[in-house]
Amino acid sequence: MAVHGAWILILVTLMSIWCVEPKYIIYNTTSKIVPGKLNVHLVAHTHDDVGWLKTVDQYYVGSNNSIQGACVQNVLDSIVPALLADKNRKFIYVEQAFFQRWWRDQSETVQETVKRLINSGQLELINGGMCMHDEAAPHYIDMIDQTTLGHRFVKREFNITPRIGWQIDPFGHSAVQAYLLSAEVGFDSLFFARIDYQDRAKRKDEKSLEVVWRGSKSLGSSSQIFAGAFPENYEPPSNFYYEVNDDSPIVQDNMELFDYNVPQRVNEFVAAALSQANITRTNHVMWTMGTDFKYQYAHTWFRQMDKFIHYVNQDGRVNALYSTPSIYTDAKYATNEAWPLKTDDYFPPYKCLLDWIFYKPACTQRLC
Repeated sequence: MAVHGAWILILVTLMSIWCVEPKYIIYNTTSKIVPGKLNVHLVAHTHDDVGWLKTVDQYYVGSNNSIQGACVQNVLDSIVPALLADKNRKFIYVEQAFFQRWWRDQSETVQETVKRLINSGQLELINGGMCMHDEAAPHYIDMIDQTTLGHRFVKREFNITPRIGWQIDPFGHSAVQAYLLSAEVGFDSLFFARIDYQDRAKRKDEKSLEVVWRGSKSLGSSSQIFAGAFPENYEPPSNFYYEVNDDSPIVQDNMELFDYNVPQRVNEFVAAALSQANITRTNHVMWTMGTDFKYQYAHTWFRQMDKFIHYVNQDGRVNALYSTPSIYTDAKYATNEAWPLKTDDYFPPYKCLLDWIFYKPACTQRLC
């Protein structure tokens, strides 16, 4: 009798699960900047090294994955339909060496689609060089050449000029980059990640991660640009990574399931946003939603960002929105904040890493 009752209980439980009708949720991703509220700018990006652990060709086609699982072709193939699925989604791309190769592989139909995405502001090509050049070892003429080569293509194909400098991975940053390859290029801002850990800690305390960087004392204000160092690296806050097989908690918004977690995830989002706001001037913070060779299946990222924007804005404590560095820069300018002035460089770089010491030979004496 007890066994019979147990089977009935199991049957009733299974029937209750089968009878639950899933509901289609339309996520509201239309949010714009809200004055007077903390605005969290979600900047979807990938950083695709033009040769690192694998060759450029291997990175592009996705071969030799025993060394590193990376396929830039998949990234760019994946981004286009993900952006088309929601006109509010945005993405930035940097490395022209890969983009131009992918562009040549596309049909006229795909090329026209990409042009529409660029014209609408959903896809933004920033930095614009063939690669993200180092700022310590190369001669400035080589930096200019590789930047010019990329910018010419962008201008010829799309009739646009990149607005933003995005030097997020070079180890240390030169004043030459600030004035010659940022202000003189016509950039409105420059963003980077790798600075000395002591410098970063001090700037967090002083809210001076973002500055007006005057790269040349002799040229004065004509050589300056708005520049921002990221609070940590060029990755999302902890527990907000969404590549396939990443272990960050997703937003589970099916209330019929045991692991429903919308309130918890919203609270964690708000807490991370407020933490960054405490070290940032104005009511705008940028979250770099991506890192090396991410978005090989872009929908995994955008699905979660859609949910965060929807539920965080329903909560109302902060405002989350799809953004780009251009939108973020315009928002910063609009605040009329008085920014700290920086007149030197960001060397020595980051921290001493023995495999990178050629970037700054003095590193071995000063930091090791």
